[in-house]
Amino acid sequence: MIKKILIVFLLSISSVVFGQRTSSSPYSFFGIGEEFSSRTIEQSSMGGIGVAFSSSQYINFTNPAAFSDLKFTTYTFGILSKDLTVKTSDISQTVNSTSISYFALAFPIGKKAGFSFGMQPISSVGYSLSNTILDSDNVPTEISIFSGNGGINRLYGSFGIKVYKGLSLGIEADFSFGRVENSLTNQIAEVALATRYKESSDIRGGNIKLGAQYTKELKNNLIINFGSTYSFGNELNVEGSERLYTLSVSGTGAEIIRDEADLEDISGRYNLPVQTIFGFGIGKINKWHASFEYENQEAINVTGFLNRTVNTFKYDNSNRFSIGGFFTPKPTSISSYFDRVTYRAGLRFETTGLLIDSSGTGSNFSKVDDFGISFGLGLPLGRKLSNLNLGFEFGKKGTTSNNLIQENYFNVRLGLSLIAAGRQAWFQKRRID
Repeated sequence: MIKKILIVFLLSISSVVFGQRTSSSPYSFFGIGEEFSSRTIEQSSMGGIGVAFSSSQYINFTNPAAFSDLKFTTYTFGILSKDLTVKTSDISQTVNSTSISYFALAFPIGKKAGFSFGMQPISSVGYSLSNTILDSDNVPTEISIFSGNGGINRLYGSFGIKVYKGLSLGIEADFSFGRVENSLTNQIAEVALATRYKESSDIRGGNIKLGAQYTKELKNNLIINFGSTYSFGNELNVEGSERLYTLSVSGTGAEIIRDEADLEDISGRYNLPVQTIFGFGIGKINKWHASFEYENQEAINVTGFLNRTVNTFKYDNSNRFSIGGFFTPKPTSISSYFDRVTYRAGLRFETTGLLIDSSGTGSNFSKVDDFGISFGLGLPLGRKLSNLNLGFEFGKKGTTSNNLIQENYFNVRLGLSLIAAGRQAWFQKRRID
């Protein structure tokens, strides 16, 4: 059974690597695209909690201090398939996108420290929007098509260490990089050539995050956890070029570029302000855990993009509330496989900070909220500590009010957490039994 699961998983991974699609969200039109939270499949299945949670075998992308509890070398990667229904006040459309979520390696350093590194996407651009102008007889006289693709990834390194009884500290450094292309194509009725404005931007930047966790053992083997992180404000630098050209379409559908003009070079910034996360939880080690988490970030400032007009969108402060946990009936059960399965669930509510004015007047902005309910399974692979992780999430983002767009989504997450139990720690002396 386990071999069949692994074969299906590896075939799924292969199809994703060679046929990956980016975001299909219309909201990826704004800024540097639709942003992804730094969460593992296990965390996403519990509403996104993680700042106060640590484990001897699971990677934690939220709080670097959690790696101080790591006891095994762990490899992990995951994929995300998103089924998205986009709705306005009168029409709807369903699309699907699939992408790699992350891959990472973590290992203990001695008995009181741990280190992890890996790569994750932090944003994705993948939209195609159109606006048609009609005359008094409802005949199209002009059409404008907005399209974009690309995204940004990050490489990170995290280190956590126990500094006192129950107290762990951590630090994480990352480097973000990527390329985003946005274009606006305009075609006027009875005019032979269309006009296209295209912007290509290379984005680079780094960040530092500090983390802390405190664990206290209570009666009856109960463990209470507190955690927090502080991400310093940073800038993602934007450099690129602008092009303006006319084009025609051949009988086969191929685009033929006619007159072309190079415009000014792009030089902009994506300013990320300070971000803080606080949380607390309670549970029993490897048995069950429940946590509450709160995240806050000040308003983002964006300059240097095609969609930078202040009359279309702006940012405000963002925040997130999450609650979730897991339960494993009998982690060491021999008689029942399902008693060793880990069951996860959670929910979250986010005020994304994105404000949109569909009128373009700059006087009627509406906020974009995001709500999700999640659950998942951690399926043990044989008698080992490795797991096949499944996660599911139903959610709603945005609203149809004020001529905006509402997204109803169903996310399916799939990943492996491979644990090398025979090599429990790096940089630790071998012992002869």
